Amino acid sequence: MDFTSLFKQTVGNDLHPYPYQVALAHRDWPDIVDIPTGLGKTAAIITTWIYKRLQQDPQTPRRLVYCLPMRVLVEQTAAHAEQWVNALTEQHIYTEASRPLVHLLMGGDVDQNWDAMPERDQILIGTQDQLLSRALNRGYSMSRFRWPVHFGLLNNDCLWVMDEIQLMGEGLATTAQLQAFREHFQSAFPVRSVWMSATLRPSWLSTIDFSPRVDSLVSQSLSESDLTHSAVTKRLEASKPLEKAPCSSNEPKKLAQFALECHKAGTRTLVVLNTVKRAQALFQHLKKHKPKCDLVLIHSRFRAQDKAHAIEKLLSPVNEQGTICVTTQVIEAGVDVSSSTLITDLAPWASLIQRFGRCNRDGHENDAKIYWLGLDITKKGHSAPYKADELLKATHILESLLNAKPSTLPAPNNDPQYLHVLRKKDLVDLFDTTPDIAGADIDVSRFIRDVDDYSLQVFWRYLDGKEPSALEPAPAKQELCNVPITSLQSAPDLKKWRWDYLEKEWQRIWRNEELYPGLTILLDTAAGGYSAELGWTGNKNDVPAPLPTREKPFEAHDDDTITSMGWQTLSDHVQAVVNELDLLLDCLPLDDYESIEALKLAARWHDSGKAHPVFQEAMVKNTTPPEQNKLWGKTFLGNVTYSRRGFRHELASALAMIENGLPDLAVYLAAAHHGKLRLTIRSLPNETKPDQMEKRFAKGIWDGDVLPEAELGNGTVMSETTLDLSVMELGEGAKGPSWLSRTLKLRDSQRLGPFKLAYLEALLRIADWRASRNQDSSHA
Repeated sequence: MDFTSLFKQTVGNDLHPYPYQVALAHRDWPDIVDIPTGLGKTAAIITTWIYKRLQQDPQTPRRLVYCLPMRVLVEQTAAHAEQWVNALTEQHIYTEASRPLVHLLMGGDVDQNWDAMPERDQILIGTQDQLLSRALNRGYSMSRFRWPVHFGLLNNDCLWVMDEIQLMGEGLATTAQLQAFREHFQSAFPVRSVWMSATLRPSWLSTIDFSPRVDSLVSQSLSESDLTHSAVTKRLEASKPLEKAPCSSNEPKKLAQFALECHKAGTRTLVVLNTVKRAQALFQHLKKHKPKCDLVLIHSRFRAQDKAHAIEKLLSPVNEQGTICVTTQVIEAGVDVSSSTLITDLAPWASLIQRFGRCNRDGHENDAKIYWLGLDITKKGHSAPYKADELLKATHILESLLNAKPSTLPAPNNDPQYLHVLRKKDLVDLFDTTPDIAGADIDVSRFIRDVDDYSLQVFWRYLDGKEPSALEPAPAKQELCNVPITSLQSAPDLKKWRWDYLEKEWQRIWRNEELYPGLTILLDTAAGGYSAELGWTGNKNDVPAPLPTREKPFEAHDDDTITSMGWQTLSDHVQAVVNELDLLLDCLPLDDYESIEALKLAARWHDSGKAHPVFQEAMVKNTTPPEQNKLWGKTFLGNVTYSRRGFRHELASALAMIENGLPDLAVYLAAAHHGKLRLTIRSLPNETKPDQMEKRFAKGIWDGDVLPEAELGNGTVMSETTLDLSVMELGEGAKGPSWLSRTLKLRDSQRLGPFKLAYLEALLRIADWRASRNQDSSHA
């Protein structure tokens, strides 16, 4: 099938692709897509990726990672992608088994288990917060023990597409640096990056490690054929008279009156302000006038249901009186909406170009108008969230223009000044997911967003002033609200709790230093702070309505939780994992024999530590197994408790493998198959200690513990093995290099490197998940 036919079947039979969209499908992937707003960049990228995957193009990775700067854009893009994949499935171009899977990753709404299907074509659509934090091995809104899986999958076999990059801030530099590092380090499968915007300058990507490539970046822009296309011409020549408004955004009463005077019945008016507080204040003043037109407020601090309702109201056909929508930067990109009248706060020039694209978008309005609001940027805080000099430059440009016709607008000429640039050492250090002695992690937020844009997720439960129970259900996506960290930091008396994945309980937050981006915070409903009409206000009198919750607590979402519905011997479970790994490797043909063999050995030995008496005792505690004198890998019980606190069977597996002379890569992969034992072996303060003070211990394993002989499937037998913890010490010992030396050598080797090593780690874990789930299903 040719691309034009596929495009029409995907997007709609009455829509023909623009020439640039056809060109994109028939050439190698560009690095930059520089196309004016409203000309179908999203459709171009997704349909091209679909077309190239159907053509089995070797340069097109199986995961399309579509990275957007704001939550509001994500759901609309995901809905389009799902609709287009459905259309091709209905026309039998895809089967249910072959169709790409569309997954959503944004705060409070991260599709579970997308990571369990690395061999499937997938479209992952998410915010820069969720995607970049995962690509940096510090994934927001997820179990820390699953971080390495997402790190491995998102840095191998992916086409990363960054859309509306003028809004990404510090995150843009991180995307360039990550691509430089992917090209430097070994990977299992290639990764490409594409940056898109209507206001893009290649120099924005000139970071310390990516700058050597900037001059040779390949760009896709409008061709002569595009520029003579009637629909393109209509948009580029759309008239948008421009003038300064007689008031500022810091005068909500005057601005409300002005907006009502400018609004024309039967049309849509957009008022775009730079801060949520300004938008809320204007909306409240507009309401006082009780206008006949619809009023809509949209910003990033709403719960999902309220936000969806507001967006639906905005995008609905306007009634006789029309609609006035008060919004923030969230409207700058991605949302396919046009207005007859646009009133905008002063903003950097690149952002203003995007906002202008929301007025007379298709060129059909005869009396469109844009008003820009003056701002006294000399007053403290008035320029926020932008820099005063950026707004001064924009003012000079605005004062020289009478019309915002797209074809005549000057291109942006300023380059961002990045404060925090990810360096190679930062990335290498992030491979280790072990918290420091105080329990803290490396904070990656500075590499993801500008400091003044830090936020976290909040949800409310009726606690009646008490502490939350460990059985308190995890939040559902509709409960979560994006909140600025500063709002919670400025309320020291507000009781705040976060889930501790190590202790598996809710912990009270006492200090502002404990608040960081990506956290999910539980508040008592009585604390207030949320209005369905205004979003997050921080006002105690605004008590949020209760919403349906999930049934399961946070602990149930930890992939290490033992959930088995029947007995399974150790050898049967190990063989099932080996079989699942073989199926994965058939679909994902690695070209590295040594890695394949190490994976297979790791699969065979990964649970050998379950032969440990402590584990076997826990399997049969308070129950009777179907057979005696068997080593069990699974029980019909749910969570089990061990006689030694902190016991980890995978450490026993790793030590047994060292004793049996297996290669370090296989040993590491087996040790890491739950994400809890990776670069370091460390004893924990609350674990059970041996009576002999001089005896080494870590994670419930004591020096000198003995594993009995165990069958590991397909004729492999582990002989009785005595475990030696001397490798946890620094330096070379009787057993050779220390654990840390072995793991760092793997991470830093040219053959592996952090990305490929994490990918191999992910494959073994996925095979283990699948074997466990298949066993659960068979018993169910």
